[in-house]
Amino acid sequence: MGEGVHGMSVVEPGAAGAGMVARAKALLTRPSATWDQIDVEPATVGGLFRGWVLPLAAIPAVAGAIGLMTFGISGGFMGFGFSWRPSPLWVVGNALLQYGLGVAMVFILGVVINGLAKTFGAVQDHTQAIKVAAYAPTASWVAGAVMIVPQLGILAFLGGLYSLYLLYVGLPKLMKAPPERAMPYFGAVVAVAILASIVAAIATNSIMGVDRMARMAGPGAMSGKVTVPGQGEVDLGRLEAQAERAQEAARRIQSGEGLAASDPDALKALLPGSVSGFTRTEVEASSGAAAGIEGSQAEATYERAGANLRLQVTDLGEAGALAGMASAFKVKSSKETATGYERVDTIDGRLTQESYDRAAKSGEYSVLVGQRFMVEARGDGVTIAELKAAVDAVGVARLEALAKAD
Repeated sequence: MGEGVHGMSVVEPGAAGAGMVARAKALLTRPSATWDQIDVEPATVGGLFRGWVLPLAAIPAVAGAIGLMTFGISGGFMGFGFSWRPSPLWVVGNALLQYGLGVAMVFILGVVINGLAKTFGAVQDHTQAIKVAAYAPTASWVAGAVMIVPQLGILAFLGGLYSLYLLYVGLPKLMKAPPERAMPYFGAVVAVAILASIVAAIATNSIMGVDRMARMAGPGAMSGKVTVPGQGEVDLGRLEAQAERAQEAARRIQSGEGLAASDPDALKALLPGSVSGFTRTEVEASSGAAAGIEGSQAEATYERAGANLRLQVTDLGEAGALAGMASAFKVKSSKETATGYERVDTIDGRLTQESYDRAAKSGEYSVLVGQRFMVEARGDGVTIAELKAAVDAVGVARLEALAKAD
């Protein structure tokens, strides 16, 4: 980093924008060395928020607002086949809410990191904990710029996965956790973060009125449970193995040896011409890269009298090593309404999500295959069995073989 940045915190009041860009670039390309520098440089909680969190957390909120006003909302978000262009007032309100929750999550995560420190033999230090919470989301915030074009959302997803790795690297460094306790410390922090994210998502949906299933069910119709892994539920052996794989993946990314994502045309070839009585009417493919991580995807549209279905295959590339860390947490969730349900589970070693509304005959089903490929089907006028059949038609075993081959 430049002389003007080295030796002082770039997040203190008066820091130049160029210093922020240099710090963000360094954190994405040289995370371990950059965390070492962050560890020893002076900082204040106010300076961290004013000089780093507040400007960077605004990136995905502003980009998302522009994307919504330009492209509107369609596809799986509000139900396939439905398109809605929200009012500017709604868009601005949603952006402000997302921004506020993002900033609040940094503070909450810092409190959690500091509060759990003694339990895992780390040193309690509120400022250091806020440093971790402030810098770890950097990749997610930077990648959030692509939300100007919602179709590039895969890159924002990759940024979120890389932020998980930044947390894994920085947490034990800054909080001085003993090596043998670093992994369970990381696991506990992520577990609480997952719970906080679920609560934030529910709050956002409730306030902005986009939780379609809850709205259709009516007051008092919702019941369910969410099991978030705590210390006793985390498979530490599996988590450590996944973390080592993620660390090796990051090393390859930083050295320019990262795994190349599949040719999007090859993914397009996996999408069948017809499935469950639906005929393919459109197919498209794309690829991109963020923070040295490549990704590609192919998506096809299928139609049947009075019904629509969309099938998508996404190659996470090297980021699959980061996505695989989630499998060690055994996260399960279930929610029931008067007309449908939502579930997240790990089935046959694959992270699986499904949701279905019987009244609207609308839903989605997705599977993470080989810790690399995400296969998702969503549609209207369909059964959940047809959605699962569409995913199976892509060839889960074939994708697992491709993942192992690389």
